[in-house]
Amino acid sequence: MKLYLCLLCVLCGCAIRCFALDREAFTITKYDLEVRVEPGQQRLGSRGTVTLRNDSSVPQRIAVLQISSSLSWHSIKIAGKQVQFVAQPYTSDIDHTGALSEAIITLPGAVAPKGTVDLEIAYEGVILLDVTRLTRIGTPEEAANSFDWDHISPKFTAVRGAGNVAWYPIATEAADLSESASLFDVLHRWKMRETVASLHLRLTVVGDGDENKPELLINATNCPTARELIHDFVADCTYSSLGSLAPAFVIADYEVASRSPVDVHFLSGHDTAAATFADAAETASPLITDWFGALHKKAQTVDLPNADDAPFESGSLLLTPLSGMNARQAGLAAAHQLTHAAFSSPRPWINEGLAHFAQALYLERQSGRQAALDYMASHRSAINAEEKTTALSRTESDASGSLINTNDEELLRSKGMCVWWMLREMVGDAALKKAIAAYRPEQDKEPSYMQRLIQKQTQKDLEWFFDDWVYRDRGLPEFEIKSAFARRTLPEGYMLTVTVENLGAAGAQVPVTVEFAGGEVTQRLVIRGKSSTVTRVELVKPPEEIVVNDGSVPESNASRNTFKIESGDIRDSDSAK
Repeated sequence: MKLYLCLLCVLCGCAIRCFALDREAFTITKYDLEVRVEPGQQRLGSRGTVTLRNDSSVPQRIAVLQISSSLSWHSIKIAGKQVQFVAQPYTSDIDHTGALSEAIITLPGAVAPKGTVDLEIAYEGVILLDVTRLTRIGTPEEAANSFDWDHISPKFTAVRGAGNVAWYPIATEAADLSESASLFDVLHRWKMRETVASLHLRLTVVGDGDENKPELLINATNCPTARELIHDFVADCTYSSLGSLAPAFVIADYEVASRSPVDVHFLSGHDTAAATFADAAETASPLITDWFGALHKKAQTVDLPNADDAPFESGSLLLTPLSGMNARQAGLAAAHQLTHAAFSSPRPWINEGLAHFAQALYLERQSGRQAALDYMASHRSAINAEEKTTALSRTESDASGSLINTNDEELLRSKGMCVWWMLREMVGDAALKKAIAAYRPEQDKEPSYMQRLIQKQTQKDLEWFFDDWVYRDRGLPEFEIKSAFARRTLPEGYMLTVTVENLGAAGAQVPVTVEFAGGEVTQRLVIRGKSSTVTRVELVKPPEEIVVNDGSVPESNASRNTFKIESGDIRDSDSAK
């Protein structure tokens, strides 16, 4: 009986400790890893050192490290001495297997707040194609395979980082794909913590003895060409910050189509598609460098074997299926990729928003303004979905769902793109280009940094715009032409008075176009939220129709954007009578 009671106390103690476990107390500030990949065995093994910093407010005696559930912990040491740790499975969709192999480590002594500890680690296992996290929430297997394509194999290897495969140690709370924002939230917190983290990676790929050596591609900040060592080859790479780059590597038998801005690494039989992409990148390059400056490094586009595989981009490395890609799709992908190769920001709304804005610019250059507006309209579902979700709970000062705070990647891209397009139309191309050129990522310490750069170039007060669209979640505008009054003037001509109301809480500068036989006149009006503006337009012919918003401003309801003027509604001026 005594033995039973003792055992029960031990189990209860462990349960209490696990319940109180703070998995995000420590931030990993430095990685120094040697990773060995054996494609023939589908295996990955790693050893090295990680530095942990206690970012909590209290001393910590327990630390947590997590890797993919298909990998196993072998040892964890401090100063060459083995430390106690318990390895356990931990359910989390931050890894494609839907689980992590978690090491709960008992440190020799408590680490004070802001104190650090170095851990010597070793782990290994296999990385196979695994879609568990998607299929268990009901995703059809075929669709799941197009998203979670990471695996190691003799013919093709592609392994992405945290959020897809935890092949290097991480430390996060659980992510759950059945909860819509859970994975975004966990990943966002991880990236914010890891902005201070650097990684030195020495990656060895074990050859099979064949004379034909596959190509190794890594998305590191700095990674010289891999050196061949008899049958193996080694890459010695560094990542300056894991907050902006999720380490990823690809190994396959590639050929290369090279142009000045990009190298396109393609699989056998995809040479025509590779040439199409390379040519599109060369076409887009002058536009991108004009807006965002010279490329910091040559972009690398890497072919995926299946046409349905979902593209993945990290830094200047783009993994995408080239087969089946037409010239328009190639141009859009290239514009996005080259923007990231030329410009980077730690703020997602700037980083992703500008890359999507560049796609709209590309379409405008190739096919005209309407093509760009149509493209932006096709990406507005994310904005409208967010509007419907938050409309009931939104307050006047709400900032939780704002563009600068949201973790929703689709919203960051879609709303970010529209915000940059609206800014362009408010301040002009030249001023916006100068502001972008003046941007320095390391100086972006507060939300208003970009606003101040743009205002410096324009001498315009943009606080109201940034407050409505970036800093707070004020929803979307909703424009309505409340009234229109036209009268004939002397000697010949017409004066049209138009009242436009914004029923939404977000203000915007919006185009108002008056159409008449054989032409049109457009004015741009600033209409703040919950207010109206009156404008007068001189015309040489009778007005026929008025349209507010040409699609350049996202809007919650566009059903009242058009106002028709009948000939009987046009009055003569008093002097004409």
